[in-house]
Amino acid sequence: MMGDTLTMKIKKIIFATGNEGKMNEIKEIMKDFTEKNEIILMSLKEAGVDAAIIEDGNTFEENALIKARAIAGLTDAVVMADDSGLEVDYLDKAPGIYSARFLGEDTSYDVKNAYILEKLEGVEDEKRSARFVCAIACVFPDGRELCVKGTIEGRIDYEIKGCNGFGYDPIFYVPEYGCTTAQMPEEKKNEVSHRGRALAAMMDELEKYNR
Repeated sequence: MMGDTLTMKIKKIIFATGNEGKMNEIKEIMKDFTEKNEIILMSLKEAGVDAAIIEDGNTFEENALIKARAIAGLTDAVVMADDSGLEVDYLDKAPGIYSARFLGEDTSYDVKNAYILEKLEGVEDEKRSARFVCAIACVFPDGRELCVKGTIEGRIDYEIKGCNGFGYDPIFYVPEYGCTTAQMPEEKKNEVSHRGRALAAMMDELEKYNR
């Protein structure tokens, strides 16, 4: 982990993802931070980096660090990476760290969401508990590392609802707000989501090193 004695000025961050929807969300959440600190935030594609990474960790944190370390070895920029997913308690916390690869690498989320709804057919509210988890790792050019995590609790809804967001958002219901995360306005989702909370924690840490 990083000590708070680092005084380097961050100028560019490469976020290790090829998911366009995720990258757009990250840029929006980090917009004020990157503009204030004059930081360029780029996806792998925008940075011209192409790498096959084997995510063989056992936790979200391990996989996020694996991705960040792999890309950090190919560039002199600060690298961030996340690993996120849906944990459904009734399914023994599946799909968990395999959320992106659930039912196969190229399986659409329409199919994944329909499968989960089918598995929970007839299951009452109390047993439909679930959460989104997001771990974000940051690796600096000098090898220093930082990892944070954010979560949001909810339950699996009874049908697909909403067209905002992506992935499992249309089946993840948040009782506190009375809707799925795919029905939330973008600003509210970015504030309360697992990724929004993890990025907020990460930005708090990075502020210490960009003064």
